[in-house]
Amino acid sequence: MDERSNDTEGRLVRIERLLESGQREVAPAWRRATHGEPRWAVTAAILVAVALQLKVPEHLTLLPFGVLPILEVVLLVGLVAANPRRVEPRNKRLRSLGLALICVISLANGWAAAQLVRGLVHGTETSGAATLLLTGGNIWLTNVIVFALWYWELDRGGPANRMMGHRQFADFLFVQMQSPESARPDWEPAFLDYLYLSFTNSTAFSPTDVMPLSRWSKMLMMLQSTVSLMTVVLVVARAVNILK
Repeated sequence: MDERSNDTEGRLVRIERLLESGQREVAPAWRRATHGEPRWAVTAAILVAVALQLKVPEHLTLLPFGVLPILEVVLLVGLVAANPRRVEPRNKRLRSLGLALICVISLANGWAAAQLVRGLVHGTETSGAATLLLTGGNIWLTNVIVFALWYWELDRGGPANRMMGHRQFADFLFVQMQSPESARPDWEPAFLDYLYLSFTNSTAFSPTDVMPLSRWSKMLMMLQSTVSLMTVVLVVARAVNILK
């Protein structure tokens, strides 16, 4: 009751101040229509993921070496050509193209992770400690980028829907949403925020300062933590065993 009373009193004080100043309360940027976010961050992240996949040993790749990275670059070129500067409202074909690109990267990295874990469990992975650590780190970092792309693409219907303010209920609760006074009035989540979310989830194996609200976001974060934990534990354990 005390917390509810304090919250009510705080709102009343805020309303009184607005009335006294003759101003109208403006919805935060993440709840209203805004300009699309710049494309450079997500494009750079995808290019890094493609470069990392080119470093994966061929026996861990799903298709012949270089086939999937080339396909990913082709899909990316199509997306950038359609919206070169900003992520703007897209038709269903462009959205499907973006989801297809993320699926291809996810499939390639998931296959590599599964083959690496399988090789470590069955003792068929004979790489040296240094090579093993580099391969594991490669897959782990690509996994961070992959899940950042999924979070970015699915939260409140994707970047285009967020830009239009179509969905008010967030799938991820950022600190700036809880405490709008701690951020600029034009703040809204962008790709780098989702990349940070993905990185912290892969290192802490749990939510940190960004909380999942919807069921799908919780399940996706749980899947990411599982993949990250298995990769880190098995790769490090095997590398330590080789060094001994």
